[in-house]
Parts: sequence; C-alpha cells; structure tokens
Amino acid sequence: MLVAVSIKRAIAIVAVFVGFSVVYGTSQPNDWVTPAAVTVDKGEPALRVNLDEILIDKTNGNRTHKGTTFTGIGMRFHPNGQPMAAEAFLNGRRHGSLKKWFANGRLAFNSNYQVGRREGLTQSWWENGNQRSLTTYLNDKPEGEAWRWYRGGENFKRFNYLAGNPVGLQRAWRLNGKLFSNFEIRDGRAYGLRNSNMCVELSDEEISIQNEPNQLAPS
Repeated sequence: MLVAVSIKRAIAIVAVFVGFSVVYGTSQPNDWVTPAAVTVDKGEPALRVNLDEILIDKTNGNRTHKGTTFTGIGMRFHPNGQPMAAEAFLNGRRHGSLKKWFANGRLAFNSNYQVGRREGLTQSWWENGNQRSLTTYLNDKPEGEAWRWYRGGENFKRFNYLAGNPVGLQRAWRLNGKLFSNFEIRDGRAYGLRNSNMCVELSDEEISIQNEPNQLAPS
C-alpha cells in the first residue's frame, strides 16, 4: 500500500513539472476547451441541466435534481449566451471536469474530480489568456510544486507541498520581479525571509470571474 501511494505521489509531481513546462509563459488558445468536452463517462452522453436546479442534500452532501440523486452536467451561461460554468457529477458527487469561462469565451478555470475528490491538475487563467495558477492534487490535497502568476505573466508565488502540507522552499515576488518572500519549511518550522503577505494556503482556486478585471494579482 505504501509503495502504491509513493508511486501515485511521484506521478503527481511529474505532472506538475510537465504541466508547468507546457503552460508557463504562454496564453491559452481561445478554443482550448468547450462545454461539449465535459463528460461524466467516456463515450456516454451526459444529462445537462441548469446549475441553479441542482440542490445539495444536507444529510449526505450529494447533489440532487428534482428530488433524484444527480448524474450529469450542470451548466450556467453568461448574459451574452457564452458558457460560464460546466460541472460534472456522478451519483451526486463531483466526478469529472469542473470548468469556468469568461464572457469572452476564454477558459478561466479547469479542475478534475474523482468521486468528490480533486485529482490531477487544477489551473486558472486571467481574462487576457495568461496563466494565473497551477496546482496538482493527489487525493484532494495539493502535491508537489504549485505556482501563481501576475496578470502580465510575471512570477508571483511558488509553493511546494507534500500530502497537502507546505514543505521545502516557498517563494514570492513583487510585480517588478523583486523577491519579497523566500523561506524553507522543515519539520513544520519556517526558516528564512517570510513576508506576512505570503500565504501558503490554496484558498483562491475557484476564482471569482465577476471580480477578475479588478484583481491585480492572485491571492
């Protein structure tokens, strides 16, 4: 069992570096992802409903639609008709893709779930198409290297995680490229320059699309 977990963790870390090498310094294509690409099971058409019609069963946390445990995709649209969000569910739990788009059609957020737990790459973008964040999840916890960027593509923060806990070198830069936080976490203790604005939690994964034009940097 320990060997299997170690192999999964190694795969997750490799995925971070592969994903980072592909997306860093580039803008996303306008047609990179469409709502039709969101599926529950490969080759099986999914029921699509309005996200506002999906409710949460307070007794077990499952999503329901018209009184029935929901399997399918919840959709939401911008006033101009462009898709705003597409969230996949299987037997009431998040399973598959969770995607969000800006009103101009550009992808804003992309994550994946396995039976209610986030797995693999989670990414977000600024409205101009530049990468905003990149994190790999293993069993619903951040794993390996994670990044945040300013709107213009400049480095903002770099984290390192092990089983959801911050470990190793953590860094942050100002917009002018000057390093303002640089410390290492060992055995739960931080050593080095730790600025009070350096936050290692990943609480900003699901970005607010409405507020995005007013945000200078991810937090």
